[in-house]
Amino acid sequence: MAGFSESYLGRLRQVVGDRLILMPGGRVVVEDGVGRVLLQHRSDFDLWGVPGGAPEEGEDLTASILRELKEETGLDAAEAIPFGFASDPAFETITYPNGHRCQYFILLFAVRTFQGEATVADDESHAVEWFTPDALPQMLPNMRRTVEAYMRFKESGEFQVI
Repeated sequence: MAGFSESYLGRLRQVVGDRLILMPGGRVVVEDGVGRVLLQHRSDFDLWGVPGGAPEEGEDLTASILRELKEETGLDAAEAIPFGFASDPAFETITYPNGHRCQYFILLFAVRTFQGEATVADDESHAVEWFTPDALPQMLPNMRRTVEAYMRFKESGEFQVI
């Protein structure tokens, strides 16, 4: 696993500094067999969110989500099902504690079949835990909207655009 400075985004940040970057990426809602969703307590914002990230150069978005899932939670999944797209700048423009700013364009995925035990697998999280959708902890607003969109998708079968 490469560190941030070796990643595509890390190398881009070396050129553009903390200016706003338009960034594609993905998020994954992992649901277990009893309907709970997996959240990670993020080390950057000290809030809960869902796993996700940006692809590296030459990497397919679905492959990047499966890689990020493994890197962030230790879980292996063979497939991720797209269920929505998030791009509302009011929620998807993020300023990180270090001053870096990104406006995200995020394909939302669901994983229901996986192997392994959820665990903190990198320094991006303080903890990973399963939560019922009606008892979510304090979350980043864009991440909460992601879980809510997933619940609407499950009920309606309609692709969600948020």
